[in-house]
Amino acid sequence: MTDLTADALLLGIAGQRPITLPLRFGNRHGLIAGATGTGKTVSVLRLVEGFAKAGVPVVIADVKGDVAGLGMAGAMNPKLQARLALLKPAATGQEFAFAALPVAFWDLFGANGHPLRTTVSEIGPTLLSRILELSEAQSGVLDIAFALADAEGLLLLDMDDLRAVLAFIGEEREAVSKTYGLVSPQSLAALSRALLKFEQEGARHLLGEPAIQLGDLMRTAADGRGVVNVIAAETLVLKPRLYASFLLWLLSELFETLPEVGDLEKPKLVFVFDEAHLLFADCPPSLQQRIEQVVRLIRSKGVGVYFCTQSPSDIPDVILAQLGHRIQHALRAFTPRDQKAVRVAAETFVPNPALDTARAISELGVGEALVSTLQGGGQPSMVERTMMLPPGCRLGAITPDERAALRAGSGLAGKYDAPLDRDSAAEMLARRAAAAGGAAPADGGSRGDAPAPASTGRPSSGTDPAPAKDGSRLNDFLWGNGRRQGAVEAMTKSAARTVGNQLGRQLLRGLLGGLLGGRR
Repeated sequence: MTDLTADALLLGIAGQRPITLPLRFGNRHGLIAGATGTGKTVSVLRLVEGFAKAGVPVVIADVKGDVAGLGMAGAMNPKLQARLALLKPAATGQEFAFAALPVAFWDLFGANGHPLRTTVSEIGPTLLSRILELSEAQSGVLDIAFALADAEGLLLLDMDDLRAVLAFIGEEREAVSKTYGLVSPQSLAALSRALLKFEQEGARHLLGEPAIQLGDLMRTAADGRGVVNVIAAETLVLKPRLYASFLLWLLSELFETLPEVGDLEKPKLVFVFDEAHLLFADCPPSLQQRIEQVVRLIRSKGVGVYFCTQSPSDIPDVILAQLGHRIQHALRAFTPRDQKAVRVAAETFVPNPALDTARAISELGVGEALVSTLQGGGQPSMVERTMMLPPGCRLGAITPDERAALRAGSGLAGKYDAPLDRDSAAEMLARRAAAAGGAAPADGGSRGDAPAPASTGRPSSGTDPAPAKDGSRLNDFLWGNGRRQGAVEAMTKSAARTVGNQLGRQLLRGLLGGLLGGRR
């Protein structure tokens, strides 16, 4: 049995009738739900395999490591043989065949696939503010940091670059405030703490170069099949903020980059979020709101999004309402809460007079599902109790050697594997500080093209010694540099304050003495 019947994906058999998902409605999003061990992963792999064989690239998060089997051909076993016997291949006139799919492995941490990176500039201040859950004042400081970087020609590529710009703003706060608006120390400190927290969650792995090119996620193989991009997420899902941030950035980037196309004969790209409840469980409200917005709008870009989870209640209602295709595996109703979840799941289907949907959900066996897809003019079909077809790929994990071989043959070997550290904001600001500290002008002129500090921090006698390389530390200690005052200046100021205070007290005592004496 193949994955295609004319222009539709073959999902399974209901009695003697094939159940299909039309390719032209592939961008209308979908849901695969069911309790653990009921066959969700098999249905997900069947769906991914169908899209890939139809020439549609797929991006799927591999949470448990069992999705990687898409890259290897399957093999017959007793359970599979029994399933195929129940499906009666003669009903479709097609024969089942094992086959591997073209895959590309990705990993945010670079261990089990090509590294996934993007730059600070590409994320932008708006999305970064949502990720960090910043207040309005803190978001304003972040906007100023990006605006200042643009004005000064400072590239924001990684976390070091952003921190360097924020440090510069802190040092030149008064000058920056006059040009870009007030920068309060409190907001700057809160922003720095938020960045530190994000960095501890693994942001350094996400931010940097070479940045992922969207075209590398939308490739097709030489034989016309879509490449399946498997994102290793075993470790990533343990960092929910980072997981949600990356996926949201990817969806947002696709939404902003791809043109408006409406309905196509088949989607341009399909996203599959396995274990989707992990995406929303600890997701910050601002991120969840943005995900909801993108999911609602990205359909018109030719991108379909499919969520795989244990219960429909794991998905926010706003997103759930956008999912036109439903594959519901068994739910076990052991508790009142479980029973309510079964009723809610049953109510999401178009009723079938010949089927008690709520009862069927609890009675489904492994590999069975209630299926409803969009048909005709885009109306959902009546729910059907369906025996799902298995995929032709391997069901289960692959070995490290097999993964390494598939990774090497992905066509992307060497493009993203080695990190790139270009000359950017951190390096540029470090050179400016070094130049200002080594040869600051005596007349208090500005540091290069950066905003000028209030003073140079050196005596204005014009006799500054030219610091030798070996004695620069001693020179900076004595005379200071553009960032800190020297010991000589500190002592001079202290002495001046002391003399001034003593003189002031003497004058005050004399004045008060004269006044009091006059009264006597």
